[in-house]
Amino acid sequence: MDIVVRKYGGTSLAGVARVRRAASSVAAAHAAGVSLVVVVSAQGDTTDALLRQAAELGGTATARETDQLLATGECASAALMATALVAAGVPAVSLTGPQAGIAVTGPAGAGLIAGIDTKRVRAHLREGKVVVVAGFQGSNADGDLVTLGRGGSDTTAVALAAALDATSCEIYTDVDGVYDADPRVVADAAVLPGVPAEMMVEMAFAGAKVLHARAAELAAAHEVDLRVRSSLTDGEGTPVTSRADGTELEGHGVTAVTHDLDVVRVLIRSDGPRRDLAADLLTVLAELNAPLDLVARSGSAETEFRMGFTMRHSDLDRVLPALRDRAEEVGGTVIVDPDVAKVSLVGVGLLSRPQYTARLLRALAAAGIATSWLFTSQLRTSVTVPLACGPAAVALMHEEFALDADASTASP
Repeated sequence: MDIVVRKYGGTSLAGVARVRRAASSVAAAHAAGVSLVVVVSAQGDTTDALLRQAAELGGTATARETDQLLATGECASAALMATALVAAGVPAVSLTGPQAGIAVTGPAGAGLIAGIDTKRVRAHLREGKVVVVAGFQGSNADGDLVTLGRGGSDTTAVALAAALDATSCEIYTDVDGVYDADPRVVADAAVLPGVPAEMMVEMAFAGAKVLHARAAELAAAHEVDLRVRSSLTDGEGTPVTSRADGTELEGHGVTAVTHDLDVVRVLIRSDGPRRDLAADLLTVLAELNAPLDLVARSGSAETEFRMGFTMRHSDLDRVLPALRDRAEEVGGTVIVDPDVAKVSLVGVGLLSRPQYTARLLRALAAAGIATSWLFTSQLRTSVTVPLACGPAAVALMHEEFALDADASTASP
């Protein structure tokens, strides 16, 4: 059985007309003989609306109850999509994440998929049904519903594709594919004809909103054939491929510029008896499934312990108390700077070509945009800039590296 997994994002399902459009596309594929699993996000701004209601009632009292609340958005989308399909004459069934066999570990609001029992999904597919799965969720060992964090529906889709050995996984969104910069910020941003899987991982982690970072990692690790495309047009989108698929990397230089506004800088300092807290702090972050970036720490010969890193601003509320508790045990302090954005060049051979980093720093300085923390690797170079300068910085880098021109002009 050839299985295709499709994921529809919230903007692709915002309102009855868009649900019908998506259902019509699914129905056409089903009529062509494709076995389909459809993963859905909550409609439009449903998640934000639910969070506002919770705040009006006194805030998010417990992470568990917040998860129970937020998961209803995806469940509603799944039921609506299945309803639209049945009305169009297509046999369909909606499943919650737990009903689809998705097992999750980790804390509420930041769960990780531990495994998927595909028996129920496969049984429905054998009956000829389209299986519509609520993304962003699964159940833990206690039977509690746990969400996967923002963007988790992408992860649900890729994980299902891997578990079902699907032919492909298609991510439907409101843009035409993967761009070389955010088209909402850079007017002449262009759709990339293809992106190597490892580069997509870096782009997603560095702020490209078209695909969640964990989904990109899963696709790369399990060699899932992935394509990002628009639910509002009929374009081919952007395939995310492995090198074995023929995507050439050599000579591309800077391929894309990304920016991330969901960033804070964290500096932890201590001159107490325990000189090195790095392992303890990283353990705290690992237990809370909170990724970090741009990490630096003091050396063993220094009298004061210092460790700095960036992390997601949206993770701060659930992570900061644990970081402060650990630092205060040894007389340390935690300093948070939310007035930052991260701007990144993504490409090939960046570490081997320091001139790219030099150009980035010179161009931003000439524009009066201050830079601070810096990270570079073969696939990515990132700096932090003032939060208000993030969009301007990414537009400037897009122009500096001539990404709207032939790729060969991007290299000095």
